[in-house]
Amino acid sequence: MPRPLRLAAGAALAAALVSSPGLLSCAGPRSQPSTPSPSPPAAHSAQPAAAPPADGARRRARELGVVIGRLPTGRLNAITDVPGVRVGHVTHRRGAGRLDPGKGPVRTGVTVILPTSDDFWHHKLPAASFILNGNGEMTGLHYVNEFGVLESPIVFTNTLAVGRAFDGAVQYMLRRYPAIGVDEPTVAPIVGECDDSALNDIRGLHVSAEDVLTAAEQAADGPVQEGSVGGGTGMICYDFKCGIGTASRVVPASAGGFIVGAIVQANFGARGELRIDGVPVGQEIRDLLPVPDYHGEGSLLAVVATDAPLSARQLGRVARRISLAVGRTGTISRDGSGDLFLAFATGNRIEAEPRELTRTLREVDDGRLNPLFQAAEEAVEEAIVNALTTATTTFGQDDHVAHAIPLDRLREVMRRYGRLSEPERERR
Repeated sequence: MPRPLRLAAGAALAAALVSSPGLLSCAGPRSQPSTPSPSPPAAHSAQPAAAPPADGARRRARELGVVIGRLPTGRLNAITDVPGVRVGHVTHRRGAGRLDPGKGPVRTGVTVILPTSDDFWHHKLPAASFILNGNGEMTGLHYVNEFGVLESPIVFTNTLAVGRAFDGAVQYMLRRYPAIGVDEPTVAPIVGECDDSALNDIRGLHVSAEDVLTAAEQAADGPVQEGSVGGGTGMICYDFKCGIGTASRVVPASAGGFIVGAIVQANFGARGELRIDGVPVGQEIRDLLPVPDYHGEGSLLAVVATDAPLSARQLGRVARRISLAVGRTGTISRDGSGDLFLAFATGNRIEAEPRELTRTLREVDDGRLNPLFQAAEEAVEEAIVNALTTATTTFGQDDHVAHAIPLDRLREVMRRYGRLSEPERERR
């Protein structure tokens, strides 16, 4: 939720710091020379799901040789490996320079996750949530936890866009299911937020209900665009530019061969905390801090999906274990962080209007859930890392800048600690 800023440094100081990269370096024996910052981007209009501006060749963790965990990934290493799950983005990126509240610069957007490709209103999905720290918002969780079902899209956006995103999700449901509010109950969609005001003119309310409809219409089951896109456009994580990330795992055939996927919107953590595959990367790469500097608060939204036949009770156990994955990346879940997690399963469906008095659901035996717990934890951890490694350096309002993590230096740090493998793209 809120990411407080130290705003004593105005646009002039920010520009001076950016033009003098050495001033960005932190003291300490492991500080390394800072790399020059790119020039602020020229203003341009936003486009739905637009690719972020080029910032050097960005890569996912495994393409760098950073391998998280032990389980194999799905074909796409994305939440869309879970059959039926689709993801779409709308990105707003326009304007540059001095903040003009209500007008720009704009660095924001929405990300929409559709839980299945079929009717998830009349054939609901078991679901549960967990709140690690509640300084944030994800609408609809009371309903999810009371009834144990998911029946709407899931939307990621910025803090002040929750209302409009909620309206868009409602409109999507009303268009798809015309009987809602007439012959059928009303709907309370899932909308989660993180604060992007460090880079974005958040007061401008630049996200619209139509953006959610567009993202939902464009949602696809293929590769998921990551980094500075959609709801992640203005996000900062561990004092690097961050955003949307995703990953997946496949459990062994002896455990059912189920797929577990995760997607995150990452906006949390202080630099010194950052650990990647156990390596203290935040202690090794101490420069390239945001301008102006930030407190390490923020938020994290994480969604886990699986095709395993799980009950809502079991999904609550999965959702709680997302916390372990987040902790492995180094954060302490700070007081100002909204760490909000949701898990759902497509392997069971719950009829909205059952004919029978009772219903029967399959579920994996509790004693055999460990591989699914492991898969969820590994997928979320890698999704956070992917959100970091795919994001691009971003200049925002008043020339505030969040630098992308330098991939060459990341690889060197991982190599020195013996945690670098052969990049997957080279093996292919």
